[in-house]
Amino acid sequence: MSQDDEERLEELRQQKMEKLKEQQQGGGGQGNPEAQQQAQQQAEQQKQAMLRQYLSDGARRRLNSVRMSKPDLAERVEQQVVALGRSGRIQDQLDEEQMKSLLRELKPDEQSFNISRR
Repeated sequence: MSQDDEERLEELRQQKMEKLKEQQQGGGGQGNPEAQQQAQQQAEQQKQAMLRQYLSDGARRRLNSVRMSKPDLAERVEQQVVALGRSGRIQDQLDEEQMKSLLRELKPDEQSFNISRR
C-alpha cells in the first residue's frame, strides 16, 4: 500500500469517525441504540485494522497475552499505538521488543511493601 493510499484511507476514517460522533451527539444521548452499537463496532474494527497494520505478529501475541491478565493495560497500549500511528510517528511495524518497552512505560508503578519484624 503506497503512502498516498494510506493517507487517503486515514482521511476517510477520520471523516467517518466525525460523522459518527455528530450522529451520536445529534441524538441528545438518547439516539438509536442500534446505531450506537454499530458505531462502536465500526470504531473497534478500525482500531483492530490499525493494530494489524502497526504491530508485528510477535507484538500482537504479546499484547493478547497481556490482555488476558491486565485488560486495562492492554487497552491503554492499544490507544497509544493507534495515536502514534495516526500522528505518523510509527514508520514500520512495532516488533516484540518495542512492545515490551511500550508495556513497561505504560505499566503502573508497582507498590512494594517492606515488612520488618522486631
